[in-house]
Amino acid sequence: MTASGLASDRPVLEFWFEFGSNYSYLSVMRIEAMATAAGLTIAWKPFLLGPIFRQLGMDNSPFVLNPAKGKYAWRDMERQAEKYALEFRKPTQFPRVALLPMRVAVLGAEQSWIAAFCQRVMRQNFVEDIDINDIAHVKRALAGLVPDPEAILTAAFSDENKQRLRSQTDRAMERGMFGAPTFMVGEEMFWGNDRLEDAITFACAGRYIP
Repeated sequence: MTASGLASDRPVLEFWFEFGSNYSYLSVMRIEAMATAAGLTIAWKPFLLGPIFRQLGMDNSPFVLNPAKGKYAWRDMERQAEKYALEFRKPTQFPRVALLPMRVAVLGAEQSWIAAFCQRVMRQNFVEDIDINDIAHVKRALAGLVPDPEAILTAAFSDENKQRLRSQTDRAMERGMFGAPTFMVGEEMFWGNDRLEDAITFACAGRYIP
Protein backbone atom coordinates (compact mmCIF):
# COMPACT_ATOMS: atom_id res chain seq x y z
CA MET A 1 0.00 0.00 0.00
CA THR A 2 1.07 3.59 -0.57
CA ALA A 3 0.94 6.78 1.49
CA SER A 4 -2.53 7.44 0.11
CA GLY A 5 -3.69 3.94 0.97
CA LEU A 6 -4.07 2.92 -2.68
CA ALA A 7 -2.82 -0.15 -4.51
CA SER A 8 0.67 0.35 -5.89
CA ASP A 9 -0.30 -0.75 -9.42
CA ARG A 10 -2.53 2.30 -9.94
CA PRO A 11 -1.32 5.23 -12.06
CA VAL A 12 0.97 7.57 -10.13
CA LEU A 13 0.60 11.33 -9.93
CA GLU A 14 3.72 13.02 -8.58
CA PHE A 15 2.87 16.10 -6.54
CA TRP A 16 5.78 18.54 -6.16
CA PHE A 17 4.97 21.26 -3.63
CA GLU A 18 6.33 23.76 -1.11
CA PHE A 19 4.68 24.95 2.10
CA GLY A 20 5.62 28.55 1.38
CA SER A 21 3.83 28.45 -1.98
CA ASN A 22 0.38 30.04 -1.99
CA TYR A 23 -0.88 28.11 -5.00
CA SER A 24 0.45 24.88 -3.49
CA TYR A 25 -1.99 25.54 -0.63
CA LEU A 26 -4.94 25.21 -2.99
CA SER A 27 -3.64 21.92 -4.36
CA VAL A 28 -2.64 20.39 -1.03
CA MET A 29 -6.15 20.93 0.29
CA ARG A 30 -7.76 19.25 -2.75
CA ILE A 31 -5.48 16.63 -4.21
CA GLU A 32 -6.01 13.72 -1.81
CA ALA A 33 -9.77 13.51 -2.33
CA MET A 34 -9.48 14.10 -6.07
CA ALA A 35 -6.81 11.46 -6.61
CA THR A 36 -8.68 8.93 -4.51
CA ALA A 37 -11.85 9.50 -6.51
CA ALA A 38 -9.89 9.07 -9.74
CA GLY A 39 -8.15 5.89 -8.60
CA LEU A 40 -4.68 7.44 -8.62
CA THR A 41 -1.76 7.09 -6.24
CA ILE A 42 -0.13 10.33 -5.10
CA ALA A 43 3.65 10.46 -4.80
CA TRP A 44 4.22 13.36 -2.41
CA LYS A 45 7.33 15.30 -3.45
CA PRO A 46 8.20 18.21 -1.15
CA PHE A 47 11.01 20.40 -2.51
CA LEU A 48 12.50 23.82 -1.81
CA LEU A 49 11.65 26.73 -4.09
CA GLY A 50 14.49 28.96 -2.88
CA PRO A 51 17.25 27.11 -4.75
CA ILE A 52 15.01 26.89 -7.83
CA PHE A 53 14.46 30.65 -7.83
CA ARG A 54 18.17 31.35 -7.29
CA GLN A 55 19.01 29.13 -10.24
CA LEU A 56 16.65 31.29 -12.28
CA GLY A 57 18.35 34.49 -11.09
CA MET A 58 15.74 35.50 -8.51
CA ASP A 59 16.40 36.11 -4.82
CA ASN A 60 12.74 35.99 -3.78
CA SER A 61 9.29 34.92 -4.91
CA PRO A 62 8.12 36.45 -8.23
CA PHE A 63 5.08 37.70 -6.31
CA VAL A 64 7.41 39.79 -4.15
CA LEU A 65 9.79 40.91 -6.88
CA ASN A 66 6.93 42.05 -9.13
CA PRO A 67 4.40 44.07 -7.07
CA ALA A 68 1.81 44.05 -9.86
CA LYS A 69 2.01 40.27 -10.13
CA GLY A 70 1.80 39.99 -6.36
CA LYS A 71 -1.29 42.18 -6.16
CA TYR A 72 -2.95 40.06 -8.82
CA ALA A 73 -1.94 36.78 -7.18
CA TRP A 74 -3.45 37.65 -3.80
CA ARG A 75 -6.75 38.70 -5.32
CA ASP A 76 -6.66 35.55 -7.43
CA MET A 77 -6.07 33.50 -4.29
CA GLU A 78 -9.19 35.00 -2.74
CA ARG A 79 -11.25 34.09 -5.79
CA GLN A 80 -9.82 30.58 -6.04
CA ALA A 81 -10.30 29.86 -2.35
CA GLU A 82 -13.92 30.95 -2.63
CA LYS A 83 -14.32 28.77 -5.73
CA TYR A 84 -13.04 25.70 -3.85
CA ALA A 85 -14.81 26.60 -0.57
CA LEU A 86 -11.48 26.91 1.24
CA GLU A 87 -10.66 29.30 4.03
CA PHE A 88 -7.90 31.74 3.17
CA ARG A 89 -6.09 34.62 4.83
CA LYS A 90 -3.26 36.46 3.16
CA PRO A 91 -0.19 35.77 5.33
CA THR A 92 1.46 38.74 6.98
CA GLN A 93 4.84 37.24 6.06
CA PHE A 94 5.43 35.89 2.56
CA PRO A 95 7.10 33.71 1.66
CA ARG A 96 7.48 32.08 5.04
CA VAL A 97 10.49 29.96 5.94
CA ALA A 98 9.28 26.37 5.88
CA LEU A 99 12.47 24.35 6.26
CA LEU A 100 11.44 22.31 9.31
CA PRO A 101 7.99 21.22 8.09
CA MET A 102 9.51 20.50 4.67
CA ARG A 103 12.04 18.19 6.32
CA VAL A 104 9.22 16.46 8.16
CA ALA A 105 7.25 16.14 4.91
CA VAL A 106 10.14 14.58 2.99
CA LEU A 107 10.64 12.16 5.89
CA GLY A 108 6.98 11.16 5.89
CA ALA A 109 6.28 11.32 2.17
CA GLU A 110 5.45 7.61 1.96
CA GLN A 111 3.60 7.42 5.27
CA SER A 112 -0.17 7.34 5.77
CA TRP A 113 -0.14 10.66 7.69
CA ILE A 114 1.48 12.77 4.97
CA ALA A 115 -1.72 14.27 3.50
CA ALA A 116 -3.18 15.28 6.86
CA PHE A 117 0.14 16.74 8.01
CA CYS A 118 0.52 18.80 4.84
CA GLN A 119 -3.03 20.11 5.11
CA ARG A 120 -2.44 21.17 8.72
CA VAL A 121 0.77 23.01 7.87
CA MET A 122 -0.89 24.78 4.96
CA ARG A 123 -3.77 25.86 7.18
CA GLN A 124 -1.27 27.26 9.68
CA ASN A 125 0.31 29.35 6.92
CA PHE A 126 -2.66 30.45 4.83
CA VAL A 127 -5.52 30.45 7.34
CA GLU A 128 -4.06 30.86 10.84
CA ASP A 129 -1.20 33.09 9.62
CA ILE A 130 1.42 31.72 12.01
CA ASP A 131 5.11 30.78 11.81
CA ILE A 132 5.11 27.31 10.26
CA ASN A 133 8.84 26.91 10.91
CA ASP A 134 8.31 27.12 14.67
CA ILE A 135 8.95 23.73 16.25
CA ALA A 136 5.89 24.04 18.51
CA HIS A 137 3.63 24.54 15.52
CA VAL A 138 5.21 21.62 13.66
CA LYS A 139 4.57 19.44 16.72
CA ARG A 140 0.95 20.57 16.71
CA ALA A 141 0.65 19.62 13.05
CA LEU A 142 1.93 16.13 13.90
CA ALA A 143 -0.23 15.69 17.00
CA GLY A 144 -2.53 12.69 16.75
CA LEU A 145 -1.04 11.62 13.41
CA VAL A 146 2.05 9.83 14.73
CA PRO A 147 2.67 8.03 18.03
CA ASP A 148 5.77 10.08 18.88
CA PRO A 149 6.12 13.55 17.31
CA GLU A 150 9.45 14.07 19.10
CA ALA A 151 10.91 11.02 17.35
CA ILE A 152 9.74 12.34 13.99
CA LEU A 153 11.36 15.71 14.65
CA THR A 154 14.61 14.07 15.71
CA ALA A 155 14.65 12.06 12.50
CA ALA A 156 13.77 15.16 10.46
CA PHE A 157 16.84 16.96 11.84
CA SER A 158 19.19 14.10 10.92
CA ASP A 159 21.90 14.75 8.35
CA GLU A 160 20.52 11.92 6.22
CA ASN A 161 17.08 13.52 6.05
CA LYS A 162 18.47 16.99 5.38
CA GLN A 163 20.33 15.52 2.42
CA ARG A 164 17.16 13.78 1.28
CA LEU A 165 15.41 17.15 0.94
CA ARG A 166 18.41 18.69 -0.83
CA SER A 167 18.56 15.76 -3.24
CA GLN A 168 14.85 16.02 -3.97
CA THR A 169 15.26 19.72 -4.74
CA ASP A 170 18.19 18.92 -7.03
CA ARG A 171 16.01 16.37 -8.79
CA ALA A 172 13.33 19.00 -9.33
CA MET A 173 15.93 21.23 -11.00
CA GLU A 174 17.16 18.37 -13.17
CA ARG A 175 13.62 17.74 -14.37
CA GLY A 176 13.15 21.37 -15.33
CA MET A 177 10.77 22.52 -12.62
CA PHE A 178 10.51 26.25 -12.06
CA GLY A 179 7.67 26.66 -9.58
CA ALA A 180 5.10 24.99 -7.39
CA PRO A 181 2.83 23.20 -7.45
CA THR A 182 4.06 20.98 -10.26
CA PHE A 183 2.46 17.66 -11.19
CA MET A 184 4.36 14.98 -13.06
CA VAL A 185 2.73 12.07 -14.87
CA GLY A 186 5.75 10.05 -15.91
CA GLU A 187 7.84 12.72 -17.65
CA GLU A 188 4.84 14.85 -18.59
CA MET A 189 4.79 18.10 -16.61
CA PHE A 190 1.77 20.13 -15.49
CA TRP A 191 2.48 23.39 -13.66
CA GLY A 192 0.15 25.31 -11.40
CA ASN A 193 -2.90 24.57 -9.28
CA ASP A 194 -5.14 25.20 -12.28
CA ARG A 195 -3.55 22.22 -14.05
CA LEU A 196 -4.30 19.66 -11.34
CA GLU A 197 -7.45 18.47 -13.10
CA ASP A 198 -5.57 18.18 -16.41
CA ALA A 199 -2.83 16.11 -14.77
CA ILE A 200 -5.39 13.76 -13.23
CA THR A 201 -7.20 13.36 -16.55
CA PHE A 202 -3.92 12.66 -18.33
CA ALA A 203 -2.90 10.04 -15.74
CA CYS A 204 -6.28 8.33 -15.85
CA ALA A 205 -6.13 8.12 -19.64
CA GLY A 206 -2.93 6.10 -19.34
CA ARG A 207 -1.00 8.51 -21.55
CA TYR A 208 2.11 8.56 -19.43
CA ILE A 209 5.61 7.12 -19.44
CA PRO A 210 6.16 5.05 -16.25
